[in-house]
Amino acid sequence: MLSENSLKGKVAIITGGGTGIGLAIAKRFGALGATLVIGSRNSRNLERGNADLRLTGFDSLAVQIDVRKTEQVDEMVHRVLHHYGRIDILVNNAAGNFISRAEDLSPNGWDAVIGIVLNGSFYCSRAVGRHMIERGKGGSIVSVLANYVWTGSAGTVHSAAAKAGVMSMTQTLAVEWARHGIRVNAVAPGPIESAGAARQLWNSAEAVERITRTVPLGRWGQPSEVADAVAFLVSEHASFITGETLTIDGGARLGPGTFGFLGQ
Repeated sequence: MLSENSLKGKVAIITGGGTGIGLAIAKRFGALGATLVIGSRNSRNLERGNADLRLTGFDSLAVQIDVRKTEQVDEMVHRVLHHYGRIDILVNNAAGNFISRAEDLSPNGWDAVIGIVLNGSFYCSRAVGRHMIERGKGGSIVSVLANYVWTGSAGTVHSAAAKAGVMSMTQTLAVEWARHGIRVNAVAPGPIESAGAARQLWNSAEAVERITRTVPLGRWGQPSEVADAVAFLVSEHASFITGETLTIDGGARLGPGTFGFLGQ
């Protein structure tokens, strides 16, 4: 079990940290003693997230950043090092997604999601990884994917391809950077209750009900449950785990199976 001081003295960057899962991760890290840095493209989300953290009792450095732009990523790392002198944890949570049939997806739509999810995760991992290697004290990187990274999913060809790329990147960096004491893992959430995602992906009661029926545990997950898993992966309790993707979806990826009617 993680204690209040499990992440004490650690400096953690969470991209997409102003809302939803990212904000939940920041709160969990804060409760475990970490120094927080949250990043977001959206200044309003960033301000609200930072205010929420302060209201909860956690100080944080808020950085407006578009992870698709390498100069902004480098500037974020520079600011964090200027303020805190070190980076111990990176969570690649910044994402973009929307439902579209593959034949209707525009090149701009494809590029936007690939740019944020795949390119952005690499740019952030590369910039932070360079610091961790130079510092010589190791570190931990976790990327937030989705459970359809294993299977693909209709309507998400851009997101599924990008997140599958990040999963492969996770495995590759885990091998390359193990000698530096840097652990690289990922989580793959399924249906998680989140206002932002709801507007983009499931905006009707019928859609929510249909998705719920695909989850063997019979409910949606909470952002806090993803945050708990990420906190475990960056903690010393997971010190011998690297290159893994932990699926957090109540069994949804498995489906009901051929004889699923027996559980009815």
